[in-house]
Amino acid sequence: MEKNQARSLIRQTFTQPFDKGRFLHLIKELLNRIDESKATSWNKTYVKDAFKLGINRYERLATYTDPSDEKTDILIVYLEKESSLERARTFLRNFVADYLVTRGQKEAALVAFVSPSDADWRFSLVKMEYTTEEAESGKVKVNENLTPARRYSFLVGENEDSHTAQAQLLDILADSDHNPTLEDLERAFGVERVTKEFFEQYKSLFLDLKDELDELLEDDLRVRRDFEKKGVDTVDFAKKLLGQIVFLYFLQKKGWFGVARDAVWGTGPKNYLRLLFESRAQIGAFSKSGSSGVNFFNDVLEPLFYEALAKGDREDDYYGHFHCKIPFLNGGLFDPLNGYDWVHTDIILPDALFSNDERTEKGDRGTGILDVFDRYNFTVNEAEPLEKEVAVDPEMLGKVFENLLEVKERKSKGSFYTPREIVHYMCRQSLVSYLEKELAEANVPRLDIETLMRVGEQAADFELARLDKATGYKPQLPKSIETNAPLLDRKLEEIAVCDPAVGSGAFLVGMMSEIVRARKTLTPYFSDKSRRTAYEFKRLAIQSSLYGVDIDPGAVEIAKLRLWLSLVVDEDDIKEIKPLPNLDYKIMQGDSLVEEFEGIKLFDKRLVEQPSLEIKAKKSALNARISELSHQFFDLHGRGNRDKQTRRAIEKEIDKLKKEMKALDAPVVAAALPTQREIN
Repeated sequence: MEKNQARSLIRQTFTQPFDKGRFLHLIKELLNRIDESKATSWNKTYVKDAFKLGINRYERLATYTDPSDEKTDILIVYLEKESSLERARTFLRNFVADYLVTRGQKEAALVAFVSPSDADWRFSLVKMEYTTEEAESGKVKVNENLTPARRYSFLVGENEDSHTAQAQLLDILADSDHNPTLEDLERAFGVERVTKEFFEQYKSLFLDLKDELDELLEDDLRVRRDFEKKGVDTVDFAKKLLGQIVFLYFLQKKGWFGVARDAVWGTGPKNYLRLLFESRAQIGAFSKSGSSGVNFFNDVLEPLFYEALAKGDREDDYYGHFHCKIPFLNGGLFDPLNGYDWVHTDIILPDALFSNDERTEKGDRGTGILDVFDRYNFTVNEAEPLEKEVAVDPEMLGKVFENLLEVKERKSKGSFYTPREIVHYMCRQSLVSYLEKELAEANVPRLDIETLMRVGEQAADFELARLDKATGYKPQLPKSIETNAPLLDRKLEEIAVCDPAVGSGAFLVGMMSEIVRARKTLTPYFSDKSRRTAYEFKRLAIQSSLYGVDIDPGAVEIAKLRLWLSLVVDEDDIKEIKPLPNLDYKIMQGDSLVEEFEGIKLFDKRLVEQPSLEIKAKKSALNARISELSHQFFDLHGRGNRDKQTRRAIEKEIDKLKKEMKALDAPVVAAALPTQREIN
């Protein structure tokens, strides 16, 4: 197949609602030769009890045998409800893994996961990782007990662009002479090429934006004076602006923007920022630019960021200037950088910086920020070892941000990023060691804890079915896990984690994911499951368990952004979107490795000496009060002046208590010690 035909086929298949005929045509061109002789369909009666809540029916279209004799089934799985496509990733992966094991031990499946509306769907490769064991007879056989599987997915449908799928699948589709191996397919579904391409384009956008800001400061004395007065650097401004826009690209996929006054959250257009740009001329009544006309950044984005998203004093969240509902998010992301005067300062960035008709080297139209972002699929689901979406996700964004930390000019190389597999291993092993220590008196073996962390996600659906008295299900996890489920859950809730060099937040997000995954696995053992949701687990972990420090203020902002994104993915309340939590006392800027500050030793032998009972009691009371105030600060969202006054009062009280704590630790130098905020 010629490349132009291949591109057209991908567009026709992946940018429209699911169509079985188009899908089968693409599969035939992709694989060249498939066996349709055993095509079969199964209705809900044949769906196992463990999967009945999410799966309506499924069918096998064909089987493909690659040059290495590895077999891949072609499946369509019809879901019971819309939310299953986004929410139940592990559930869907486990369903296909169970199918592959029980229906001929196939190596993989190419699957179309279709929601009831057909508008958006997933094209996934699910690949098994079979393990073998020696039977009593001496023969080697496949171990079918909770065999892990990996799922790689393209986000497709009428609300998605096909740029990524074209880039990944084009070579295989255009090669009619060679049948692809399973390894070729796995490589086509890989995210590494997407990550590299997105980083290079993101870096180019950042540098273009910084250059425009530098030129503006040279030409506009008023803007230059305001930036100098507030200590605003064009590098930080450009990075924050791009971060704000990319954050909104994630959230617009949830339908949170452009919602009609009487409509529920989630019903807004999925391309709201593009619609804002196209209709910018109609927002002239709110123009700050006056006779110079409406400017997209100055007259549209700044009011969106610093008024619509940052202020919560509007009735029903209706924003009159844009004639729609905009959620109040706050959290600090939508505060003007260093408090620069956005209302009285006109920052006129060219509209072409956001969208234009220039052609790229690959022939794509548009080189602006919105043009580039529009070509990519955005998903708020974090990549995990067994679940990867071939799209821009928060984990990839963290990788891009961390690589960008050292980039300040075009010759900068950037830093490198800890691979996700290493982060995942570190987090899991740390958590296993913590639980082993905390559950020592309960005699829970380390091996059982490792089993919980390794295969708990796969076991949860089957455990739920078993405990609901479904027939034919055996216990999937060690008895010690079920017996000690309340204790395990409490220890996971009480854990405290601090990363002293937080970077992009990869370790904190990884730990949060492991904590949430483990607590979700334990849910079948609890009778009251009403508040045992991923959102509640994440919010509690962010509020009580996760802390970070970094010397780079840019890294601190990135880490906060990662945590906010991880939280909002699971926000399902269509009646009231909860504001983002304030993370100022959770992720802080400072040097955690410094041994001395302004001549004062921060560590000496007195810190390890046993304090008196009186000092212990005082420190305990101070810690309790600081914790209480920090929790209050976490939930402050700045709705109106009253909360701002409360925020300042809490900050002042926390600083006062920290001074008292330092006085107890080192009374001789207490008067000279700076506050935490002064260090930061």
